[in-house]
Amino acid sequence: MKILFVCSGNTCRSCMAEAIFNSICDIDNVKAISAGLSVFPGSKTSLNCAMIVNESLNLDISNRSAVQLNPFIIEEVDIVLTMTAYIRDVLRDTNETYANKIYSLGEYIGNNAEISDPYGGSLDIYRKTFVELKSNLEVLIEKLKEDKGIR
Repeated sequence: MKILFVCSGNTCRSCMAEAIFNSICDIDNVKAISAGLSVFPGSKTSLNCAMIVNESLNLDISNRSAVQLNPFIIEEVDIVLTMTAYIRDVLRDTNETYANKIYSLGEYIGNNAEISDPYGGSLDIYRKTFVELKSNLEVLIEKLKEDKGIR
């Protein structure tokens, strides 16, 4: 199973979600990738995002290039999880063929949380986003285990 996390520019939330998910997921053959709705050409993971991921997961994503979302990526994954309902709605409207596999992360795990964009914020704001994402992703992993009958 392949999960796609999507945010605006793929420099903060979605790449952080990808790193966290792939670090904590203990389900065989389940991996995450990430992309952005409106990627600025040549952009990389934000400095604060890279610092928090390194400090929390001992993982260096500082040279990771942002990935522009396109229909081919959506086609190749099993589920698309967005950071906000707005991004979900944009993707459903522009990818009607795949609308049945596009959800906001909060909607999918049942808490309807919106993951706010930390871009330009302090390290503390990025830490808060990291903790929020990790908490939501732990719930996601448990949901995936239940759906697959894995313990």
